[in-house]
Amino acid sequence: MKKRNDSIEEIKIKLRRTELLLEINKKIAGLHDLSQILWTLIEFITNELEADRGTLFLNDKETNELYSRVAQGDLTREIRILNNVGIAGAIFNSKQGEIIHDVYKDQRFNKEVDQETGYRTKNMICCPVKTVGGETIGVIQVLNKKKGRFTKDNLTVVNAISTQAAVSIQNAQNTEHFEKKRAKEMEFISIVSDVTAEIDLGALLQRVMEEATRMLNADRATLFLNDEKSNELFSRVAMGEGIGEIRLPNNAGIAGSVFTSGKTMNIPHAYADLRFNPAFDKQTGYFTRSILCVPIINKEGKVIGCTQVLNKSGGKFTEEDESRLKAFTQQVAIALENAKLFEDVSKSRKYNESMLSSMSNGVITIDSEGNIVTCNKSGLKIFKINENEIIKKKAKDFFSQSKSWIFEKITNVSESKEPDIIMDAEVEIFDKNTEKNEKISLNLTILPLINEDSDGRTDQSDNFLGTLLMFEDISSEKRMKSTMSRYMDPGIANQLLEDGADIMGGLDTTATLLFSDLRSFTTITESLGAQGTVKLLNEYFEIMVECISEQGGMLDKFIGDAIMAAFGLPISHEDDEDRGVKAGINMIKRLWDWNDQREKDGKPPLDMGLGLNTDKIVAGNIGSQKRMDYTMIGDGVNLAARLESACKQYNARILISDYTYKKLKGTYRIRYIDDVVVKGKTEPVGIHEVLDFHSDLTFPNLMDVVNHFNEGRKKYKSGNFSNAITSFNECLKANKDDSLSETYIERCNYLIKENPSDWKGVWIMKSK
Repeated sequence: MKKRNDSIEEIKIKLRRTELLLEINKKIAGLHDLSQILWTLIEFITNELEADRGTLFLNDKETNELYSRVAQGDLTREIRILNNVGIAGAIFNSKQGEIIHDVYKDQRFNKEVDQETGYRTKNMICCPVKTVGGETIGVIQVLNKKKGRFTKDNLTVVNAISTQAAVSIQNAQNTEHFEKKRAKEMEFISIVSDVTAEIDLGALLQRVMEEATRMLNADRATLFLNDEKSNELFSRVAMGEGIGEIRLPNNAGIAGSVFTSGKTMNIPHAYADLRFNPAFDKQTGYFTRSILCVPIINKEGKVIGCTQVLNKSGGKFTEEDESRLKAFTQQVAIALENAKLFEDVSKSRKYNESMLSSMSNGVITIDSEGNIVTCNKSGLKIFKINENEIIKKKAKDFFSQSKSWIFEKITNVSESKEPDIIMDAEVEIFDKNTEKNEKISLNLTILPLINEDSDGRTDQSDNFLGTLLMFEDISSEKRMKSTMSRYMDPGIANQLLEDGADIMGGLDTTATLLFSDLRSFTTITESLGAQGTVKLLNEYFEIMVECISEQGGMLDKFIGDAIMAAFGLPISHEDDEDRGVKAGINMIKRLWDWNDQREKDGKPPLDMGLGLNTDKIVAGNIGSQKRMDYTMIGDGVNLAARLESACKQYNARILISDYTYKKLKGTYRIRYIDDVVVKGKTEPVGIHEVLDFHSDLTFPNLMDVVNHFNEGRKKYKSGNFSNAITSFNECLKANKDDSLSETYIERCNYLIKENPSDWKGVWIMKSK
């Protein structure tokens, strides 16, 4: 009887299981949404087992994670754990369901989840979700039996239901995966279409970086393009209200490796890769975890840059991420090259427009139909017109009446395709201000504009683009300027033409004066004769004047082999003192370079000294009505001349006054060498020696010498001559050719013998 009752009970259990399977099959049969299937399945099992709650985890093969969908209001989020962690991970890998009556006694159980949520897990059933073929695709957890304990029958029911539902789950997963993939593809097409429509390079780079970041769910992205001129990778970045560039060598770092190799790099741990440069992270405080970098390859197969994406959200970059980024960069490669070409064309156009606008000569361009296309500012000024009086006008109409001969020249050039030059031509123009016609003198050049990039498929006539006219105004004022510049500094000539009355009448100003003089020149010229001497001086002055002009200096005059120049005349600058010192340094350097060539030719070398002083001077045109000379006078001029002469006494090449030294804005190698009273003066002035023209070869251990010399000067000035000699000897140890230190040793020995009672550290110069 008992066996019979057991058999009946067993049949009832099986029938109930069958009913449950039919019921769950019925509930999920019409469902296609994966989240709905999961929620329906969990709700059904939880109710059937009279449990408190349940969770169904599915396995993500790409990330090796178990994930579960959780409803939060109208939204759905996923929770993810590694598929080898906790009880769920253990069941997934063992593929065997378990009943755990006290989870806190199970070492696999993660107590932190309960602590975070406030929920108390007591017991559970945990079963693998397996397909009919035996593949484990997830795990079901049923928590806290409301009455009694979970039974083996409960475990069997969960196993059966999960197996029954596995087919529907897989189908829904496949459908969801397909729909997501399709949505991504449609989104990808939309993004590519939108991005590639951008023609501005800066905006395009920004769009590509934004879309790459969003598409791969990353933290940030950077797109680098190769600059073939500098061999650098550059990227445009937003900086404040503008756009700036970051640049790096095209073989440096991860980006450089990808660019040079043309291969994708997927780096899950940046700091473990030796190619990664952490300097940027240290500088910005950013922490780079993962990097995906793909080359950008154009249609010719040439690598033109790379796209770098950082810090994938939730883990490392996948193979799918690689494929999507490769496809994306491949699509935008053409757009990038077009945008780069557009930028180059725009830069070239702006450059040409700027060049035309800044030219002193007038320039007019005419198209092949005879319409005037452009006229620069100088052209408008020469013809005393505005743009609407010439632009888009017919050349035949503009160059009419007294100017009709110009149109004839244009026609001849258009027909012959050969340039034409007309020198010193007279052109009559109408001055609206005076309402009178006036004549101006011009040099006129007419050039045919030919398409040099012709592919040979068109007639020669189709390559003719039009004509270009260049007008050089050589009216009386400019002819005078050109003539005057032959006899005086161009700067003075300029100012004389503009406001000559003021400068000619005299100018009280501050300037830096430069005097230079050749050493032992008389001896050298004795063997040269008159013609040889003049030739030598002309070569020497050519070099020296160029050094002065480069720094904006004004040449005042030549006095035999000496030069007198000024910085701050006729136009002053904030750094005239620095300009004077730089000119002096360059004069010595270029003299030495010239000497090298002279010695190779068997000619004797030349040496020179320079003196510079900054002071108030009077500049103006001095002389008689028949002969006048623009020059400078004042004590400041005399002191500069005295300093040039003092170079001989101090074995120096460049001496500057304390007045000049204190106004210098740049940093130079200079030593304070003396306080002197020059001839004709009673007050001492500090003088300094400039040493910047020296190299390690011409002046070894320069700064060591300067430091020892400064110490010696302090002792010398305080009257401690013996100790001063010791310091000057240290200078000679560092550089045996330091003649100034030898001079000071001789001076100290003399002062020791004389033992002056009124010593103040000032030396009185008795010679000029």
